[in-house]
Amino acid sequence: MTDKTNGKVIMQTNALLICGAITCPLFILAVLIEGAARPDYNSFRYPLSSLSIGANGWTQISNFIITGILLVLFSFGLRQVFGSNKVIFRGPLLIMLAGIGLIGAGIFVTDPIFGYPPNKPIVLRQFTWHGHLHDGFSMLVFICLPWACFVFRKRFIKAGKHGWATYSAFTGFAVTVTFILASIGFKQITGFVNFAGLFQRLCILTGLAWITFLSLQLISSKSII
Repeated sequence: MTDKTNGKVIMQTNALLICGAITCPLFILAVLIEGAARPDYNSFRYPLSSLSIGANGWTQISNFIITGILLVLFSFGLRQVFGSNKVIFRGPLLIMLAGIGLIGAGIFVTDPIFGYPPNKPIVLRQFTWHGHLHDGFSMLVFICLPWACFVFRKRFIKAGKHGWATYSAFTGFAVTVTFILASIGFKQITGFVNFAGLFQRLCILTGLAWITFLSLQLISSKSII
């Protein structure tokens, strides 16, 4: 491979890795702005998927889809970092599935559940086909993202990157725990219901922040794993 070709490959890989770096700030910023702009919306209580409902729902729908596409592109960058001649590694595949989950969650809008909009009766589960599909795709995110963290942890340990291994394990556990707490709150359980939306946002923030930091580290040094 010539230096010119090698340089092109590096530039292409870095461009794909940058997609991962911008996922967290882009997604969280859009969620915060949209949540604050709705007078009847309580970000601490309601799921962020509820922002897809209503006349301005296209903003959160777009946020889901764009962030999902960025994650899929990032997964392609990870595959290039590892190289096709290396042992098959599940990490990029899991991140791709999480991205597909976000895309699906955007395409299939949630039903009015868990108290939002507040002028409708509280419903504790999806009741339309697109609502069920929304939940199905969303679960890809909440399952595959922490799973990827644990898979990367093993890779980091083998590479002697114990700091990154610890951070990955912490992220995997934190995403799982906050998702469970959010789920309890969305079931309207006293003591949790008023913070269900906050727990869900912490869950997403923690997972996507890990993606962003991993992207930046890979861009600066391809020898991390």
